[in-house]
Amino acid sequence: MSADGHDEVSKEQREFSRRRFLRHAGVAAAAVPLYGGLAGILGEQGASAATYKRNNDNAFFASHPKYKFVMVNHVTTNSFFTATIYGIQDACALTGCSYQWTGSASSIVSQMVAAFNTAIAGKVNGIGCCLIDNTAFNAPVDSALSHGIPVLAYNADVSAGTPNNRQAYVGQNNLTAGAAVAAQILKTGVKKGDLVAGIIATPGTGNIQPRIDGAKPVLVKAGVNFVEVGTSATEGAPEYNKISAWYAGHKSVKFMFGVDSGDSDAIAQFIQKNNLKGKVGGAGWDVGTPVVQGVDAGNLTFTIDQQAYLQGFDTIMQLYLFNVSGGLMKPTNTDTGLGIVVKGTVAPYLAKNRFEGTNAKQQALKPPASIPH
Repeated sequence: MSADGHDEVSKEQREFSRRRFLRHAGVAAAAVPLYGGLAGILGEQGASAATYKRNNDNAFFASHPKYKFVMVNHVTTNSFFTATIYGIQDACALTGCSYQWTGSASSIVSQMVAAFNTAIAGKVNGIGCCLIDNTAFNAPVDSALSHGIPVLAYNADVSAGTPNNRQAYVGQNNLTAGAAVAAQILKTGVKKGDLVAGIIATPGTGNIQPRIDGAKPVLVKAGVNFVEVGTSATEGAPEYNKISAWYAGHKSVKFMFGVDSGDSDAIAQFIQKNNLKGKVGGAGWDVGTPVVQGVDAGNLTFTIDQQAYLQGFDTIMQLYLFNVSGGLMKPTNTDTGLGIVVKGTVAPYLAKNRFEGTNAKQQALKPPASIPH
């Protein structure tokens, strides 16, 4: 024993590094119980280590080219997709790949198609695209596939029954989500004969119109007087002004719900500024800061979380796996979920974090003490 309390070892023993140990540990791992032997082998930093740090000398997958993926988006500067971009970045960092974020800033389909075709010409290794139009992307998708480039839809997909050969969709099931929103509205006390307004920025757009289409039949079946109100795309005016103008002629409305983050924020502001809390119910979509603050303040009864981060992360991971497996790992549809966020569950969304796109910092968050069910 040395003076500092450590066992003395030979120079040769000291040179036996952990790297060399891990290099040969895979053989032993197959012969030991998972939670005893393998956990110990993987504990590179020692049994007392409290955090995990990736060992860059031991890659998760075999060596491969630095694949490049292109993500075509319809509103490239919209803050909703900040979390999606973080998900893309994290997946690329994990797999050693690169990406390009491109498309249109204002839902101009021709710009998106041009970006898609540029990606094909650039011989990228995979394309993710928000399919906001039922037919415009058919030819580009087929062209990409014919060139051996996998294609996934994310966030927005073509309508059911529409012929498009994209391999899978990663995102929320908007029809199902719309129906769930309608059911939640009915739980707030809205009844037969009441007026309910669905507020939508761009009527007919593939990523948000299905939410209205999913909610409408549920409300109509319950005898609710449902009306769809378009804002930006139909009038060219800010959402708040359009909602205000519509409300002036429909003050009997019992509930207003938005199917996009801009309209959701406008509804929360409108209810607050006009002292309508408790008189007119409001609901939002997505979990941007103004929207979750509206839920916390009680101006919105609830909002919907569609997990924007996962839409980026999972799309990249599926494109990567398709490439690294030589096409054996085929893309699969992934429903990124339907989270109904109410005042009692909004607290975690108010904290700044990377997973909701409100903080670029990478940090591990504390799991909830209990999981709602």
